[in-house]
Amino acid sequence: MRRLIVSEFITLDGVVEAPGGETTHPHTGWTIPFGTPELFAFKLRETMEAESLLLGRKTFESFSSAWPERDGELADKMNTMPKQVVTGSRDALGWNASRLGDDVRGAVGELKNSDGGPILVVGSATLVKSLLVWGLVDELRLLVYPVIVGGGLRIFPDDRAMATLDLVELERYDSGAVLHAYEFTRG
Repeated sequence: MRRLIVSEFITLDGVVEAPGGETTHPHTGWTIPFGTPELFAFKLRETMEAESLLLGRKTFESFSSAWPERDGELADKMNTMPKQVVTGSRDALGWNASRLGDDVRGAVGELKNSDGGPILVVGSATLVKSLLVWGLVDELRLLVYPVIVGGGLRIFPDDRAMATLDLVELERYDSGAVLHAYEFTRG
């Protein structure tokens, strides 16, 4: 069974929107001042360990327009790894991507039950919220940045359901960003 890993840049007030310069938020690019070589090394390692990406449509469109023109080890991996995309569009996707079936919950379950390595989900706030509700996330990695942006997209459902997690990794970076990695306690 493949592990599904969600990795998010997140503010202290729980926002995941526009961490890198996207135009959807007035405080776009809130991660940029906090980047460190060690943090970048973690993101490279995380991406290199993944076999594929699972992305929502908006994140896919953003990534597929940004990554092909980049170079380096991370860009090479991003550009060549298989991607599954949740989208209602029937247009050709390109960028080594395939469309996930209409039954997203079932299709992700099938993907997890297939042979292969870890599936990495980044960004994709709407998709992540659904994956959390459906109990399909095996590991949640939150890179928490010491900033409050006053609102925006969040990944946690507002359904008052409780989940228990085990802390499996904790790393503080010199910039003040902190990686919290959790596995879900099933039972």
